Amino acid sequence: MSFPGLSWYDISQIMDISANDEEAMRQFMPTSFGKQDAGVDVAAQIERCRRPIVDERKQAATKDDSDKDSDDDSDSDDDEDEDEYPVSHELLLKTHDRPVTTITLDPSGSRLVTGSTDCTLKLHDLASLTPTTIRAFKTVDPFQTKPSAAAESHAIHQVLFSRLSGSQFLVITANPQARLFTRDGDMEAEYVKGDMYLRDKLNTKGHTSEVTSAAWHPTDREKFVTAGTDSTIRVWDVNKRMKQEQVVVHKSRAAGSAGVTRMTTIAWGTAPEGNGSMIVSAALDGSLVMWGGEGPWHRSAGEIRDAHANNTWTSGLDISADGRLVITRGGDDTIKLWDTRKFKTPVNTTSHPSTSSQYPTSNIKFSPNASSVITGSETGHLHILNPATLRPELVTPVTPGSPLITVEWHPKINQIFTGSANGQTTILFNPKLSTAGALTILSKAPKKRHLDDDPNFTTDMDPLGMAGDGVGAGGAAATNSFSARHPTIGLTASGKSRDPRRPHIPATTPFAKNTPDEKYVRDHIELSSMRDEDPREALLKYAPKEGEKNVFTGAWDKTQPKTIYKDYDSDEDEPDAKRAKR
Repeated sequence: MSFPGLSWYDISQIMDISANDEEAMRQFMPTSFGKQDAGVDVAAQIERCRRPIVDERKQAATKDDSDKDSDDDSDSDDDEDEDEYPVSHELLLKTHDRPVTTITLDPSGSRLVTGSTDCTLKLHDLASLTPTTIRAFKTVDPFQTKPSAAAESHAIHQVLFSRLSGSQFLVITANPQARLFTRDGDMEAEYVKGDMYLRDKLNTKGHTSEVTSAAWHPTDREKFVTAGTDSTIRVWDVNKRMKQEQVVVHKSRAAGSAGVTRMTTIAWGTAPEGNGSMIVSAALDGSLVMWGGEGPWHRSAGEIRDAHANNTWTSGLDISADGRLVITRGGDDTIKLWDTRKFKTPVNTTSHPSTSSQYPTSNIKFSPNASSVITGSETGHLHILNPATLRPELVTPVTPGSPLITVEWHPKINQIFTGSANGQTTILFNPKLSTAGALTILSKAPKKRHLDDDPNFTTDMDPLGMAGDGVGAGGAAATNSFSARHPTIGLTASGKSRDPRRPHIPATTPFAKNTPDEKYVRDHIELSSMRDEDPREALLKYAPKEGEKNVFTGAWDKTQPKTIYKDYDSDEDEPDAKRAKR
């Protein structure tokens, strides 16, 4: 019903509209045209990420302790504990279908790369995510980038951003070749594989069996080191992929007459008092070996035979920022602290259940200032230890019931990243201590889902990305099940998107994966540039000119036999062929 020529007051008098109805009508009717900014309540979004249980160990002790003076004192103590470590809030990323084995971030803390046993890498740009679009912008299979091995896949062992440059990262998989990728997920180099039939490992150009771990040089962005199950560590130059710079063969004394063992993990850090660098590596025979980062390579700077139990997988190893301490997490259910200046006996030892038998990449890390040590556990808890006593200062549940495999404490943004066996990546932070990272995500307004949007590209506000929301209860599972039931949502009959702003990505067929492109042929096949050259012209350019010495075939001019057969001219008739005998 319309009332032309009447004001809103006249209409209200005629229709007897009450004050409540009038206020409701004012809220319903737009006050201006164009796109309106609804605003975002950043504090409310951050508060939704607050973790219900920060320190499980202290919470249990508080319940058992009945001698507290007042509840106010306990509350103030809890607040102080929360502000000491960046664990008061959390943000969840559910991107992998299998256990997350490795996590790395660039030096600025804006690019996150995760690896998993599902043989894929997930690249996240933390600066462009919103609370409802927490997803990887790119998924990379390191072996699908190589057309000749399209059907081959291996689990991801380790992913490492360069410490000095965020332009590239190193990928270690369950095969003998390390790979170098750009920060956008494009493979730059694949380092050579050694000849497995050579007995002397010093003469091979690369690893002859699986690479287990790698580490970047602390000050030189052009060098990195790898450790493999062929009982060697190899120092590489980033720009030389066909041969390593140095080879060190570890002769095991506990492996019998063969003297060959598997190198399980490696770290490259700064030497004490700034005297160059040092490399520390652990082996399957339980030994811990240290070399000088710049040599000599023919002998080690220190070796501990029984650092951990023989035939156990030492999965975690890290060197403190000052180079004085080394922390190891062994497969014998122990964590040990070592002093590099007195590299003989452990400074301290504590028991900690190992998960290396099931997850060989379970790691342990120093905090950025080396004042704490962090590691995961098989129960899904994050343990923050005191490096002096190795006693837990804080034990907090991250993924209860699912083992916590990998941890990373970024020094610039002061946030802890964890990867678990359920495929979940968790960002732990504190709004008072942390910067950027998860706080940048939560400072943005949630992106609304359009009617024609694919549910795989956006998520609802409730399920993921906020603390306390279960994955199974209406989260990614519900989104994936909806997309499974409606695979053509947002698509036309031809498979193109209804949104004109979204480009159509053609499906990649198996034939396209197995067909090498021009760039691959030019980079990997020697003399491939001659494929466009005329063979006759290529040969004639070596023919000698008149009066010029024949350089290439002149050696045979004096030794050529004389022709004893008659040469027929083109005008003469050649002799008739002999008649076949009957």
